[in-house]
Amino acid sequence: MSAPAPSPLAIVDAAPLPRQEEVLTDAALAFVAELHRRFSPRRAELLARRAERRAEIARTSTLDFLPETAAIRADDSWRVAPSPAALNDRRVEITGPTDRKMTINALNSGAKVWLADFEDASAPTWENVVLGQLNLIDAYTRNIDFTDSGSGKSYALRPAEELATVVMRPRGWHLDERHVEVDGEQVPGAFVDFGLYFFHNAKRLLDLGKGPYFYLPKTESHLEARLWNDVFVFAQDYVGVPQGTVRATVLIETITAAYEMEEVLYELRDHASGLNAGRWDYLFSIVKNFRDGGPRFVLPDRNAVTMTAPFMRAYTELLVRTCHKRGAHAIGGMAAFIPSRRDPEVNKVAFEKVRADKDREAGDGFDGSWVAHPDLVPIAMESFDRVLGDKPNQKDRLREDVRVEAADLIAVDSLDAKPTYPGLVNAVQVGIRYIEAWLRGLGAVAIFNLMEDAATAEISRSQIWQWINAGVEFENGEKATPELAREIATEELDAIHKEIGEEAFAAGHWQQAHDLLLTVALDDDYADFLTLPAYRQLRG
Repeated sequence: MSAPAPSPLAIVDAAPLPRQEEVLTDAALAFVAELHRRFSPRRAELLARRAERRAEIARTSTLDFLPETAAIRADDSWRVAPSPAALNDRRVEITGPTDRKMTINALNSGAKVWLADFEDASAPTWENVVLGQLNLIDAYTRNIDFTDSGSGKSYALRPAEELATVVMRPRGWHLDERHVEVDGEQVPGAFVDFGLYFFHNAKRLLDLGKGPYFYLPKTESHLEARLWNDVFVFAQDYVGVPQGTVRATVLIETITAAYEMEEVLYELRDHASGLNAGRWDYLFSIVKNFRDGGPRFVLPDRNAVTMTAPFMRAYTELLVRTCHKRGAHAIGGMAAFIPSRRDPEVNKVAFEKVRADKDREAGDGFDGSWVAHPDLVPIAMESFDRVLGDKPNQKDRLREDVRVEAADLIAVDSLDAKPTYPGLVNAVQVGIRYIEAWLRGLGAVAIFNLMEDAATAEISRSQIWQWINAGVEFENGEKATPELAREIATEELDAIHKEIGEEAFAAGHWQQAHDLLLTVALDDDYADFLTLPAYRQLRG
């Protein structure tokens, strides 16, 4: 390992946390500072390129596969690196934040993989950022347990061979970490999350027969994947682990990345593990990029946009085809249902929907899929077991029958559904309830029996914005207007007040959440990410 140089890095305006010195070591911070120094200028260029591309989409209302990378797509000879044993079978993956209880429950869940989330399922308070890292270190050293103060129930890890393999998700390129500065400049959250995790755990994970594995969120182009690949090459040399130790799965959750799947895998080919189909962020990206594209890009209620919608099916089938052509895993979407302890009938209906969704994914050729709750692991496992049997994956199923044209991916008007008034109400309800919890430091929130994360709030506020700006008229004759959205938001705030009582309402951030939702849903100047203005209001 390189000797750490004196670090210009400073921890700013952060209250001390228990055992923080085990995470925020001088050597680890020097590594984070070096990541920032070497790679933040390119990250800034890529963010500027996002804005340029968005302006081009606004001008043309279309997207296409890149002509300048046609040779990469046409070259059938290249493949991603072979999968390490610990990531070869990914038939069920559970997702969730890295708080202590979730860390134990996710590792014990019976899923093959745990997406340990520092991104959309985690509000980036300093406590969550630092103690989440500590919880993972403690898990790898088997120094973790938890007792619920309310129930008195204790949690501890199962034997090592029964634990899920961790794939860690750092924050996206767009978010800075305000508590970490280098020469007075905030460090990208991605480098803080990746840097601390990799520095502390890369060698430890190799000793455990696994490795430093990552999910890369919000990727918009192959050039952003190239930056991550250069980060991996540098990091492996810096810490002194072999090149190719890192494996990365890229979430294809932006419409622009959907046109560059092969190029993304090519840029990461020595470190690539697979691609994932992330539904809510994908829809959010379509709205964001085509928000001024006219009526044909207006999405109906989010729950009406199932994975069987023609343009969504084009996206998922292309993803499976691309991954298997290049020897990578294709990972399906989220089953977000949260089982009810009180209503078996609700569970029965929801479990059938989950089963049908996972049966479809396994039948389409996916190698695995996501769930949000341990009770869904056996259901998803059964769907994939039925198709895979003893095989770890179905990468040999090449799906050469799939033919997707550029226009198919943005054929939003191929879906026979329209926005509804109840859909607007739901978007407001979920938006307020999620943002309020996020402002309290919670990133994964159970709302109406679904586990919601930041992507849910993004699609909710984006649909409100889109429907108002498109002048949508609902089935009840009402038109989507700012006034109607404000009226529904006021009614929802009153309903929450009655539902939870005066004391809980006063203790929360309900008015603040209400105001923030309306700001990002009604402003003419559409915010690229809800979490940017929300982070300015997040305490801690």
